[in-house]
Amino acid sequence: MTDYRIAEAADLLGVSDDTVRRWVDAGRVPSTTRDGRAVIPGADLAAHAASLVDDAERERTRAGSVSARNRMTGIVTRVVKDSVMAQIEMVCGPYRVVSLMSAEAATELGLEPGVRAIASVKSTSVVVERP
Repeated sequence: MTDYRIAEAADLLGVSDDTVRRWVDAGRVPSTTRDGRAVIPGADLAAHAASLVDDAERERTRAGSVSARNRMTGIVTRVVKDSVMAQIEMVCGPYRVVSLMSAEAATELGLEPGVRAIASVKSTSVVVERP
């Protein structure tokens, strides 16, 4: 079984070390001690991560019916348009997301640098790799 140090868990979940420590102290995430350091069992961290996503997913999709589950709020950083197509670049947290759409759709949505937008990712093919 894989164990994660507090800093590793924080990095994986995109939160601060202090946030993970508060979760551990409040009993939201179980921890054990290994070599004098607090560690979180991988299965417990995965369960907590899933609950965070489930809670956020319910909050994001309660206003409407959307089939895409991977929705990320971000800011448009670049728009490149020609007469037919547009390339929209966004930063959503630590992620760079690029979308290709019709120029007409980009114009109708008012997409330009600085605009807040939501990237919905839906794919039948997702590549997963281990570091």
